[in-house]
Amino acid sequence: MDNTYLVRLKAYDARRGHVLRRYTYAGIKFQEERGWYRVEKPVADYLRTVHQLPGDAYSPLAFDVSTDAEAKALDAAEADEAKVKRSASDELKLSAARPAGTLTTEDLPKASEEKDTRRAKREKD
Repeated sequence: MDNTYLVRLKAYDARRGHVLRRYTYAGIKFQEERGWYRVEKPVADYLRTVHQLPGDAYSPLAFDVSTDAEAKALDAAEADEAKVKRSASDELKLSAARPAGTLTTEDLPKASEEKDTRRAKREKD
């Protein structure tokens, strides 16, 4: 296990240039939806160099290549990002209210009131 790495095809995201959904190398078919694969070091070394668009050195890399610890950390970070709602058991920071007297949009004159004020001022002049 000492000479192995975990690799996965990066998730499809056309906006970021991640357009590969499957890739085959050395008889191994890598599929995005399957997640992590354990491979030997020479395979991992090659996959580190694979780009999303063949022959385009400026396109994003196609694979995440990690040790076991790095892969677990990546999964944990992604799980935290995917977590949208906070629960009551989470450690929550205080959401402080604005101090009294702070100007808000409610305090601004409405557009119709502002037009009436300008019209009255022009008629007065």
